[in-house]
Amino acid sequence: MKRQPLVSIITVCYNAKDTIEMTINSIRKQIYENIEYIVVDGDSTDGTKDIIEQNHDAITKYISEKDNGLYYAMNKGLDMAEGEYVWFLNAGDIIPHSDTLFKIMDSTYIMQDIYYGQTKIIDGKGHTIGRRRLKPPKQLTKNSFLWGMLVCHQAAIVRKDIVRHYDTRYKITADYDWLLSAIERADVTHIRYSKRTYCKFLEGGISRKNMWQGNKERYRIMIKHYGFIRATFYNCLMAFRFIFTTIKSGRV
Repeated sequence: MKRQPLVSIITVCYNAKDTIEMTINSIRKQIYENIEYIVVDGDSTDGTKDIIEQNHDAITKYISEKDNGLYYAMNKGLDMAEGEYVWFLNAGDIIPHSDTLFKIMDSTYIMQDIYYGQTKIIDGKGHTIGRRRLKPPKQLTKNSFLWGMLVCHQAAIVRKDIVRHYDTRYKITADYDWLLSAIERADVTHIRYSKRTYCKFLEGGISRKNMWQGNKERYRIMIKHYGFIRATFYNCLMAFRFIFTTIKSGRV
């Protein structure tokens, strides 16, 4: 029988009483046997902690305390993780089928550095809305991310020994930097794509103010990884593409 590496699934949440149980239940149903489930709560006040404690049988490690924001909490989860792989799922995200993780980890006899796949968007009741606008490439490399975050953060399962802490200087797009850094440290021949849907994530928007801040952060991250000239060139291309598709779709 093929060895099943320990996978640490990490959920960071705050005041998520309406969505956290969806995520817990989808993990509880997984037939993959070697899961460590970690929940990092930011000292919720809405009843989230009660729901977490009611589902303690599905949770390996749990902490609830005030923190300095999302990526500080994710770093806390990484420090708690003992698995060979880490997988971040937010409150409201669900693994679509009970055999999803089993089939992902059993898809090859050679353990990969990164497994990645498809994602779908769901509403608050768990109904599927559709796929993300950005599609993952069949072969993921560092250059893939010149066009943005083509692989959703929740659709990447990464070897823990090639990841670092999230850079908390970025408030919105530290996951872009984190995953790109992992790709740089991975062996490109050990990055495996699957058409399988890894995760259904909860629909949600960000304000124009946050979108502007996110774009600025992403540009800084691109300069860090690609240099000023390439970052500026591709950032302009993405902006023109966004404007063109917006006009074409009639949203202006």
